Amino acid sequence: MTEPQVTIVVVPRERFSCTRESLESIYQYTDTPFKLVYVDGNSPDGVRQYLEEQARLHEFNLIRVDRYLSPNKSRNIGLSQVKTKYVAFLDNDVIVSPGWLEQLINCAEETNATVVGPLMCQDKPVHEIVHFAGGESHIWTDNNGERPRRRLREKMYKQGKRVAEVRDELQRQETELAEFHCVLVRRSIFDRLGPLDEGMLNTKEHLDFCMSVREAGETVYFEPASLVTYVPGPPLELTDLPFYMLRWSDAWQLNSLHRLRDKWNLDEDAYFQVKYKRMGWRRRKSILMPLSERLTFGIKSGFFERRILYPLDKLLNRYLSDRYVKQQSEPIHIKPVIATEIQPEEQNKPTPSFSRS
Repeated sequence: MTEPQVTIVVVPRERFSCTRESLESIYQYTDTPFKLVYVDGNSPDGVRQYLEEQARLHEFNLIRVDRYLSPNKSRNIGLSQVKTKYVAFLDNDVIVSPGWLEQLINCAEETNATVVGPLMCQDKPVHEIVHFAGGESHIWTDNNGERPRRRLREKMYKQGKRVAEVRDELQRQETELAEFHCVLVRRSIFDRLGPLDEGMLNTKEHLDFCMSVREAGETVYFEPASLVTYVPGPPLELTDLPFYMLRWSDAWQLNSLHRLRDKWNLDEDAYFQVKYKRMGWRRRKSILMPLSERLTFGIKSGFFERRILYPLDKLLNRYLSDRYVKQQSEPIHIKPVIATEIQPEEQNKPTPSFSRS
């Protein structure tokens, strides 16, 4: 057999109820030889048992951590096991299509790209609605005003368009942005930049990484011949709720935005103010609004939501965030299940974040 030149690292995104469908799509639609590292951050018992069965069946490297993990923390744990030329980061709610990985590798080989992102779709039915087809992410200087201001430009192309309508317009090209839902990366870039920044707890980590790659003189490409879909919440099982609420907690988002602002010396302009104002929108849309309709028997009640559910959500959200902070002071217990290369003395070693030069 051909020795794999890529390792797929799967990490939890916001829930666990898409685990089976996502993993099965990888084995069904990936013909290119690959290694697999699966990072399981405190999944519920049913998912944990399923992953253990699949790890033994397919002999992939399953790493269990008995606490919830931020995405970049999960990716760094998986990255520590990667020895191949490429690493493909994949969230656990992504459904791939035939040839997805081969096309990403072909693009990297033919363009010498360091980062390659696919045509990313969203929701079900899969592979029909575009989420992301390349984009922009850079710092620009605004000279309008009393002093120059460093501002962030972020734009995602073709979002919300139907694949059938735009497919002929899309072509492989250099871009400024790829998303961690699914992305192929040359392993060697981490020797230069260090591991992913764990100060980015839940948002904008892809902007930070791609800007760092480009600042290092490397390239990011968009490859529309590779097609995948991420299937966002709402959480489908009660066991998804604690992780979902922590993943999209106000504290995680605020810390992430402040880390982005400070790291790149950005002015706190309208870009940030809009993010602050919308904080918690995923919890409201995915959990609180459906809960309100059930409790009021289908009668929408803004008063009930604002006066009762929202304050309760804030209290619970703060409790989950505070508990996570306390857990961070405790050593992480990594439990390799099968085919792992983790050394015991490395389990509690901190994973430093790369800094800008």
